Amino acid sequence: MIPANRQVGAAALLMLSALRCLDAAEPGQLDASPSLFTIWAALDAAEVLPPSSPSPLRTLVRGELAARPAPSVVKDIRRFVERRRKPETLADLGPYFSFALCVDGPPQFKFRYRGVDLPPDVAAMEGLTGLLKRFHEQADVEGMWRKAQPVIEREIEKYHEPVTQAVLEVNAYLRNVTSGFLGRRFQVYVDPLGPPNQVHTRSFGDDFFVVLTHSAEPKTLDVRHAYLHYLLDPTVVKYSAEVERVKGLGDFAQAAPALATQYKEDFSLLLTECLIKAVESRLARRGRQEMVDQALAEGFILTPFFAEQLAVFEKQEVAMRLYFPEMIAAIDLAKEDKRLEGVQFASAPARRPVRPEAAPPEPVGVEKTLEQAEQLYTEKKFEAAREAFSRALRETEVMPMHAKAYYGLARIALQERNPELAEKLLQKTLELEPEPFVKAWAHVYLGRLADAAGEREPATEQYRAALAVPGASLAARQAAEKGLQQRFGK
Repeated sequence: MIPANRQVGAAALLMLSALRCLDAAEPGQLDASPSLFTIWAALDAAEVLPPSSPSPLRTLVRGELAARPAPSVVKDIRRFVERRRKPETLADLGPYFSFALCVDGPPQFKFRYRGVDLPPDVAAMEGLTGLLKRFHEQADVEGMWRKAQPVIEREIEKYHEPVTQAVLEVNAYLRNVTSGFLGRRFQVYVDPLGPPNQVHTRSFGDDFFVVLTHSAEPKTLDVRHAYLHYLLDPTVVKYSAEVERVKGLGDFAQAAPALATQYKEDFSLLLTECLIKAVESRLARRGRQEMVDQALAEGFILTPFFAEQLAVFEKQEVAMRLYFPEMIAAIDLAKEDKRLEGVQFASAPARRPVRPEAAPPEPVGVEKTLEQAEQLYTEKKFEAAREAFSRALRETEVMPMHAKAYYGLARIALQERNPELAEKLLQKTLELEPEPFVKAWAHVYLGRLADAAGEREPATEQYRAALAVPGASLAARQAAEKGLQQRFGK
C-alpha cells in the first residue's frame, strides 16, 4: 500500500500497473505447439525439408522414427508437398507455419477459424489434415512429444526471462497497462523442431502469433518488434482518417530500393513500421541516432519525425493509444517534404549477422548422470536407470536435482507396477523445489494414482495443482485438463 503522503510519478504508477496486469510468462503465452511439432516431424520423415544442421530435438525425433517401421503415410505426405512444389528455400515453408497456427492440435487438426477468415495458402492445404491425422497415429507422435518435453522446456526457458522483460519494457514505455485489448491474444511459440533461425509472425482474427525456431541466441528483439505491432497496429487502424492526411509523403518511399514492396503499397503499414522503429531507437541504450538514420536510408521515411515526437511523448502522461492522433496532427507536410528531398536511400537493407550454431555444451557432474539416467529410462533399462538416478542423489545436495532424481525413480516404480512406492517418491519430489516441468508432472501422476485408487476428489486436487504451476509444459497441462474432464484410465 502506498502511503497517502508519498508522491509517485505517473510513469512509475504505470510501470507498477504493467507488472500487476501482465505476467508475460502467464501459462500458455510462451509455449510450444504440438501442431507445429507434428508438421515438422512429418515433413522431416518425408525428407522434404531443406538441408540444415540437425537441432537437438530433430536428432531425437529422427531417432524415434528410425526405431519403428516407417509410417505408410510418409509417401502420401511427400507427394502432397511435391504437388505444391517441393520446398527449396525456407520461405516456401511459410504456408506450413500458417497452417499449424490455424488448426487445433492433434489428433483432429480441425481449423479453428471460419473458412472465409483463412488465408488462401492455408485454405488450399485442407488435404494436409487427413495426412497429419494418419501420421500422428502411425508414428506415435504423442509418444515422441512426451519424450521431447525436456528438450522443448530448455528452449522455452531461454526465452522466459528476456521475453518477460521485453514485454514489460514496451508496456511501460507506451503506458500500456494490459497485454493488449479485450478479446485479443499475443502468443509466442518456441519451435525447436522447425527449420533453424526462423521468426514468423501471423495475425488471424484477434490472435497474434510469433513462432521462433531453434537458434544459437534468443531472438528477443524480434519478439519485442512483434509485440509492438500487436499493440500499435490497431491504434493506426483506429485513426486511419488522421493518417490519410499525410499519405502523400509515401511518394518519397517509392524511390527507396531497400524498402519491401508491401510498405510501398500500404502507407498505413509503412507509417506503423516507422513508428515502431522510432520506439526501438528510444528503447536502445546506445546508437539511437544511427538506428534512426539507418531506418530512413532504408525508406522508413517518418522514423526521424516519430523519434523527435517520442521525446515529447516521454515527458507527458497519456498512453500512446490516446496520444497517437496528437502525434499525427503534429506532422508538418512542408517540413517533412524538405527533410526528405535530399535523402540518399540505401541500395539494400542492413542485415543482422546470424551467429553460427554452436554445439551445446556437454553436461558434466550430476547433470550428466541425470541425462544418462533419462536415456536409460527411455530405453526401458529400468535397473540401470534406477542405479543412475540413485547415484545422482549422492553426487549433489542441490534440491531441484534431487527432485529430478526422485521423479525418475517414481516413474520407474510406476513402470514396475508399484503404486505405493511411486506415490511416496512423487511426494518426496514435490518437497524438493522441483523445476516447473517436474513439479507439474508429479502432480499429474499423483492425480492418476488417486484416480486408479478410486479417490476422485484427491485426484482432481492434484490435476488443479498441476494447472496452477507457473511455466508448466503444454503436455502436462493437457494431461491435467484431461484428468479433470474424466477419471484416468476410464
